[in-house]
Amino acid sequence: MKLLLDQNISHRLIAKLLAAYPNSSHVTYLGMADAPDNTIWRYAQEHNFNIVTQDADFHEYSLLYGGPPLIIWLKSGNQRKQVTLEKLLKAKDEIKHAALDPRIWCIEVY
Repeated sequence: MKLLLDQNISHRLIAKLLAAYPNSSHVTYLGMADAPDNTIWRYAQEHNFNIVTQDADFHEYSLLYGGPPLIIWLKSGNQRKQVTLEKLLKAKDEIKHAALDPRIWCIEVY
């Protein structure tokens, strides 16, 4: 279960997430820092990533197109990196369950 962090999430979290979410990455590391959402969406689909974002646009994609990818929508607003890290680690079981259920296309993490 690997995560793809959107540009609105700090790239510095990747190193701290790898133990819990192996092979995760950030859009910046993949040369997509300025890519439109639909490009990121397709990349995530083709490479089996789950998208982590604070952006409602990805939720809308999941409503229009279904999944995959699973969208992990951080709904807590701008937080310190440590708070975001803790939220993603705490939600690991929920994210894993959602990633395995083809009927779930988006989960909200508060």
